[in-house]
Amino acid sequence: MAKIAVVGAGYVGLSIAVLLAQANEVAVFDIDGEKARKINSRVSPIADVELQEYLAAKPLALSATTDMAEACSGAGFLVVAVPTNYDADTGSFDTSIVESAVGRAMGVNPSATFVIKSTVPVGFTKSLRGRLGFGGILFSPEFLREGSALYDSLHPSRIVVGSDGFGSVAKSGEFADLLRHGAVKKEVDVLLVDSTEAEAIKLFSNAYLAMRVSFFNELDSYAEHHGLDARNMIGGVCLDPRIGVHYNNPSFGYGGYCLPKDSKQLLTDFCGVPNCIIKAVVESNRVRKGFIADRIMGMGPKLVGVYRLAMKKGSDNFRQSSILGVVRRLNANGVKTLIYEPALEEGAFFESAVTHDFDDFKRVCDVIVTNRFYSELRDVMGKVYTRDLFGGD
Repeated sequence: MAKIAVVGAGYVGLSIAVLLAQANEVAVFDIDGEKARKINSRVSPIADVELQEYLAAKPLALSATTDMAEACSGAGFLVVAVPTNYDADTGSFDTSIVESAVGRAMGVNPSATFVIKSTVPVGFTKSLRGRLGFGGILFSPEFLREGSALYDSLHPSRIVVGSDGFGSVAKSGEFADLLRHGAVKKEVDVLLVDSTEAEAIKLFSNAYLAMRVSFFNELDSYAEHHGLDARNMIGGVCLDPRIGVHYNNPSFGYGGYCLPKDSKQLLTDFCGVPNCIIKAVVESNRVRKGFIADRIMGMGPKLVGVYRLAMKKGSDNFRQSSILGVVRRLNANGVKTLIYEPALEEGAFFESAVTHDFDDFKRVCDVIVTNRFYSELRDVMGKVYTRDLFGGD
């Protein structure tokens, strides 16, 4: 049984930790003591059905701590899964937390092989190796969805591990085997590539998904503008097997933690390389939110209700949710908004009032905006504005 440390107990870090803890001793480090307490009590601090089920019912060799030395000592692999938020001022990811985590952990356990799971700019891992004078740093992108991160870890579409192409190649294969061994799905494609290629695979994958979302959102904008049935149009387009019927449900824009920031980062990484598509994908998302806000304002509402802020059902996270961009535009144009979001304890969010009285919310709002339709709104269908045509993400 190998010992593995995971730095960061977000949805990426915790799902990887649980996956690996089925057959290995895994210690999770996080600065949040409440998260560590919940994990040790076998309660998921994140809204994820499979995570909760595995923590509650599976025999996992898993522990969590707020002491980095305790977590990292003796680990053969040290997985770094901390946030890299997009910094609009620099036009790039803020990788300072990753660099700090690697530096601190190296001070505890310099013989470990480090695996970066955080999304980083193309070329970051190679640069970090050079700055630290240490070759034992791999990059392994995650392809996980919020709300179903453990499911996606157990049923991976592919496993990608990037090394320096020299001494760490064997370690990249060893880490890939650990991930494959923990998966339920056994026939998994494994790609062992250069770390810079692995970083690019991650960003281009999410940029493609953002492009597909943008395409169907623009189709939907066209249909709305011309009074056409977008459902019929999308149905006809997607019956072409080359296009397929997946990932085609219109929304208020692509959102969540990954797609917006990853698309912007890739655009930055294109500096000096001619491009049109990535630039258009980033711009399309901004235009879509403006279109949605204009459609709502065109109804002449006195009070717009905003039902739930999470980007997708089953998630408790509303970082970068597309509906927030719509709310900001409504507020900027003087439209009064009221948010119903049980996860918010505050009485106000941005410039919007917050209520926890659902019945009153439905009564006082003359338009209710929701990115995804929920059955509890069925009795006020006449007030609801959504572009959710197919009831999925």
